[in-house]
Amino acid sequence: MDMSVNGSISRPIQIFQIVVYTPTFMFGFILNICAIWILLTKIKKWTTLTIYLVNLILNDCLLLFTLPFKIHAYKVGMWSLGRLFCSFLESLHFVNIYGSILIITCIAFDRYLAIRHPFSARALRSPLKAALVCGVVWIILFSASTESYKNTSNRTSCFYGFSHELWKKLWLVLIIEVVFVGSAIIMTFCSVEIIRTLTDRNTKLDWHKLRNSKSIKIVLANLLTFLVCFIPYHVAVFVYFLVKNKVITSNSDTPRNIVIVTMCISSINCLLDALCYYFILKEHWKINSKDATAQREVHSSQDEQPKNKSLTEYNYCTLKWQKF
Repeated sequence: MDMSVNGSISRPIQIFQIVVYTPTFMFGFILNICAIWILLTKIKKWTTLTIYLVNLILNDCLLLFTLPFKIHAYKVGMWSLGRLFCSFLESLHFVNIYGSILIITCIAFDRYLAIRHPFSARALRSPLKAALVCGVVWIILFSASTESYKNTSNRTSCFYGFSHELWKKLWLVLIIEVVFVGSAIIMTFCSVEIIRTLTDRNTKLDWHKLRNSKSIKIVLANLLTFLVCFIPYHVAVFVYFLVKNKVITSNSDTPRNIVIVTMCISSINCLLDALCYYFILKEHWKINSKDATAQREVHSSQDEQPKNKSLTEYNYCTLKWQKF
């Protein structure tokens, strides 16, 4: 049975989604392939950071999988692949949004531990622990996404039909908002502390200063991406919840349209994430290459005391950046 797309959503908003989703899919796909290529061919040692980045890549691939179906549906104005598959795609979009939020927050906290508390981080950080954290995140998100499959028999539209029953669930909206606000607070605190620490560090090594500058830019870009992509959506969701429950008197079409537009904008996070972790992985690979070169130099010049001193300083700085 064919269904409409987004119910009574106007054609301009559907076109807006096509305009946003098409380049997001194209460039997101390319950048994700580049990141996967670096992981498979350049990264020899899997660290806590790379475990989180792999899970972030997989999470973004879930969204990329849904986009061609959405773009096609918006172009033809109807959905013909069934209610169940529609619910499946909606659940993947939900998993992507909150998977991104939680994994990005984990990355920020992991960096914070490595930079601000390097000695404590040795006991708290490991690839296995990162994998366990990501596993818990996946289990929680896919369990929560089962809400998308309820009451599908009465649906006449696909992609965010926003059933009245769904918006009556106060607990669901509260969990969504609390998860985001809590993650935003942690993300902001960790990012500010990392930037402050890197800014305060003084070193005589010019390459280390340059590395600090690059890392500060990456951290700041991640924070701004996180806030810009997700704040509008969560504000819109909260306002729409108040409208649906008649706490605020308003024509529900406008808040609903805003939710759809901000949800569409939040998907750009997939593309911006890909840019960020592409450069992170590239830097990580360069650092590992420098460290390997330095280790070879140490072994080949063990009898040269002056060189050993400079190389020890070099390796100490490199070790700190590997933890980052």
